[in-house]
Amino acid sequence: MTKESEEAYFNATQNARVVRAAEQYYRLMYRGSTQSWNLRDRHMFDTLQQVIEAKGSDAKVVIWAHNSHIGNASATEMGWQGQFNIGELCRTAYGEQAVLIGFGTHAGNVAAADNWDSPMKIKQIVPSRADSFERIFHETQLPCAFIELRNPQHSEVREQLTQTRLERAIGVIYRPESEYYSHYFKASLAEQFDAYVWFDETTAVTPLPSARPQGVPDTYPFGV
Repeated sequence: MTKESEEAYFNATQNARVVRAAEQYYRLMYRGSTQSWNLRDRHMFDTLQQVIEAKGSDAKVVIWAHNSHIGNASATEMGWQGQFNIGELCRTAYGEQAVLIGFGTHAGNVAAADNWDSPMKIKQIVPSRADSFERIFHETQLPCAFIELRNPQHSEVREQLTQTRLERAIGVIYRPESEYYSHYFKASLAEQFDAYVWFDETTAVTPLPSARPQGVPDTYPFGV
């Protein structure tokens, strides 16, 4: 089998797995959010393992996802309620070889929607709550920072960030009018992440061009 045919076979197999997982996911959505969430992140993790298997045991993979997916769920309120995520599954499977990095901000603006399937808007972020991890970073007056929470030299910082506090998660949807209930949850940030990237003020991402490039399949960008 040539390299091109191997790649085509892998893509076809993955597309079939996506269709199967999607059918299961939409059925579970009617039964409860915990089951559907766990199925979705289990699918993410299974995909990761299949990519590693296809690329070889020496492959290194970078996964870009929201904090609620990439951090270790067992150190958060969602984990305490029975949900897991790809970060927790990676920690269990790969131990210290997996490095979980979170992002945070105090204020600025973000590209998000009011609801699922609603148009994207540029929204102003409400300044972080006084009882949140984000406020701790804001009060350092650092415009940006990278904190290695595994580093023994940062033991005092880690101790402060191990205590349970509120943490904010902004994803596809942002509802500033109900921010406390919609976006804050309890967590131990130092147990959730191995490192943390901080921007005191953030700006919304710039969307990539949405037009279909010439010559790509009609199913672009979904691949099925």
